[in-house]
Amino acid sequence: MLARSSSKRLAPSRRQDLNTSPTPAPTGLDSPDTTVHITDSRDFALLMPGNPDKPVSSSENNAIAYCSSGSSCAYTLPDGFITAAEVYNVEGTYVQITGCMDPSKMSMSSKDDGGQFDVRYPNGAQCTFGGYGASFIEQLEPSAGRFCLRCCVSPNDQTNCNSHQDRAGCLAAIPGKYDFPELGVTCNK
Repeated sequence: MLARSSSKRLAPSRRQDLNTSPTPAPTGLDSPDTTVHITDSRDFALLMPGNPDKPVSSSENNAIAYCSSGSSCAYTLPDGFITAAEVYNVEGTYVQITGCMDPSKMSMSSKDDGGQFDVRYPNGAQCTFGGYGASFIEQLEPSAGRFCLRCCVSPNDQTNCNSHQDRAGCLAAIPGKYDFPELGVTCNK
């Protein structure tokens, strides 16, 4: 797995047609089983379907956190699941990780168009580490071999953590790096 950090300025994720109504309040009690984080490009956690045989969109209520190897979750992402990743941080606003994945390593269907996890689902979901825990969005797109997670400082940040883009996909919801020619890896389809 290659993971890098970047300081390049990304295009803002706000579009004119976005629903900018506030994110609904978080549900449930905080739980380590539903806590994601981005410490750096080698230490992060993603929410994954509790049952990989089910589509991501049907797993909002039973997702659990999986960490990169060497991190501190009950579950670890399988070797080779993350094929390339990049972390980007806008100090005081958000931190994100974007990249490519091999869904077969978690027995996910390559025909699954994916879905979104955020502070509403699963219950108790939150992002921690470094003060970027007020809101977050995560999308998994097995059919595109793509994942993205952005954790924001401010609650209801509908510019950077727009929870209403649940059908937009990573490329629109969380612009970032999805093409890694130096590795021969791309998920920028």
